[in-house]
Amino acid sequence: MSIRDELQAELKEAMKARDRNRLDVIRQIESEVSRARSEPGFKGEIDDALYRSVIATYVKKMDKARDEFRAAGERGRDAVAKLTFEIDYLGRWLPSTLDEDQTRQVVEIAIKELRASNPKQAGQVIGHIMKNGPLGVDGALVSRLVREALE
Repeated sequence: MSIRDELQAELKEAMKARDRNRLDVIRQIESEVSRARSEPGFKGEIDDALYRSVIATYVKKMDKARDEFRAAGERGRDAVAKLTFEIDYLGRWLPSTLDEDQTRQVVEIAIKELRASNPKQAGQVIGHIMKNGPLGVDGALVSRLVREALE
């Protein structure tokens, strides 16, 4: 079953159950997919790859927003709870991310492959990993580990 089909089934179920949180997040993802589809130059299909990309982008934005609401303390508590639900709910359609040790191994391999030894080569190594590395690498973690390894 495709992600689109799963979300449609979930939407119907959430409507019956009057689950406002699920309704909101599913509708938001559908809006984001429509927006991505209408972008100039979009030539792809509406497939699982598009949904995963949209969901990953959305989760990343919501994670950042959640951090900002956390900083607001008590005033942001409800928003933090809502965003946490959305991130957790959508997580099942995202590839699992590598932990720090696994990412460190990927970084070490890339540095050896590219024979990088200078901190000025960090961008080249990061780009290589993000383009050719395994699914589920965290770009910020890769960046930090590459810079540490090359210093």
